[in-house]
Amino acid sequence: MTDRGQGAPVRVALLGCGTVGSEVVRLLAEQADDLAARVGAPVELAGVAVRRPHRHPELPPELVTTDAHALVTRDDVDVVVEVIGGIEPARTLLLEALKAGKSAITANKALLAEEGAALAEAADASGADLYYEASVAGAIPLLRPLRESLAGDRITRVAGIVNGTTNFILSGMTASGASYAEALEQATRLGYAEADPSADVDGYDAASKAAILASLAFHTRVTAADVHCEGIRAVTAADIAAADVLGCTIKLLAICERIPAAEDGEPESVSARVYPALIPASHPLAAVDGAFNAVFVEAEAAGQLMFYGQGAGGAPTASAVLGDLVAVARNRVIGGRGPRDSSYASLPIREIGTVPTRYHVSLEVADRAGVLAAIAGEFARHRVSIAAVRQTGGGAVEGNGGARLVVVTHAAPDAALASTVAALSDLDVVYGVESVLRVEDLGRTVSALGVTG
Repeated sequence: MTDRGQGAPVRVALLGCGTVGSEVVRLLAEQADDLAARVGAPVELAGVAVRRPHRHPELPPELVTTDAHALVTRDDVDVVVEVIGGIEPARTLLLEALKAGKSAITANKALLAEEGAALAEAADASGADLYYEASVAGAIPLLRPLRESLAGDRITRVAGIVNGTTNFILSGMTASGASYAEALEQATRLGYAEADPSADVDGYDAASKAAILASLAFHTRVTAADVHCEGIRAVTAADIAAADVLGCTIKLLAICERIPAAEDGEPESVSARVYPALIPASHPLAAVDGAFNAVFVEAEAAGQLMFYGQGAGGAPTASAVLGDLVAVARNRVIGGRGPRDSSYASLPIREIGTVPTRYHVSLEVADRAGVLAAIAGEFARHRVSIAAVRQTGGGAVEGNGGARLVVVTHAAPDAALASTVAALSDLDVVYGVESVLRVEDLGRTVSALGVTG
């Protein structure tokens, strides 16, 4: 890593100039004097790599290039900022930068969730900085507190809402009683959902972010493939209404937990999972509406900490990128480097089938004597304890003399619940298992469900 010396400009190569990149360019220009004062040297844009220069008439022509490789490997570039997204060519370009001793800043959650280990190893080998605050929660300062502020504590859980699109959709369903399709259409019309919303609504975006959070919090390499992932497509207006009756709301949660060693010899492990879940309306996360994000961090000494704000968008994400840029530029000026990522713990990843959770199971059943006993028998046979049962009246299937039955369980392993649901589906008195949703109290008491946390 080259020490450019006190007062020498810190030169920045920007890869990509879309929604986020254009805001980075704007902020670099508008805040040039303030940035120089904070860093101790001017921060200058050395070049911007884009695929279609004609789409960026606002950029000075001498800064624009289509050759990202040549820009990254220039001797006068100190810092590479990547906001193009995807795995390639971002991976290759960042590895080239890091191996050359250039600091790297990225907002690319998919890349970090798959190739974070390779990038961290390249940074360690050359002594360069790798920062990625913008990759998880936009403008919310979350990753640096995990890596630095809480470095002296033991983090036990990180959980929250990390995808604004799904939160906007679920908030709309809750507020208006709209169906998933109707809420998605509104989100698309207002620009909160992409034309192809799969990465958001199927949970993949949140899963990538969960992998990054778990890796930082538990000093263990966690990839997107390690994260159990379920989306919100199956959430219905009836589910939202049922949650409301129980004093809950439904949110898509990313949950990363350090699971203690068990008496039966099961070692300490890490669980990372994404799914829609019921949470108490009294919990602060329940009040997070629209496209906002919020994350709870629980640590042994610090207790519960909540981080809340805009989790996406050009300006908010660019704010996080600029925060990283100031940090790495300061390091270049003084000749040091920031904290490195740590994976010393190397904890095993817990399979979802063994992770205990509570469940909200909605059934269409025959409305006659003995039905409840038959259903309770299946739960007992698979060792899933029932916490509460509620009948909500006539079933949705017309002409079958049915009723809707809602069962809320105590904590049970995912595999046990799955086998219970399969057995229930085979009962003659069960017309259909309408929905299965998890229940997360996140440390709060859930008296409305008959269960205490």
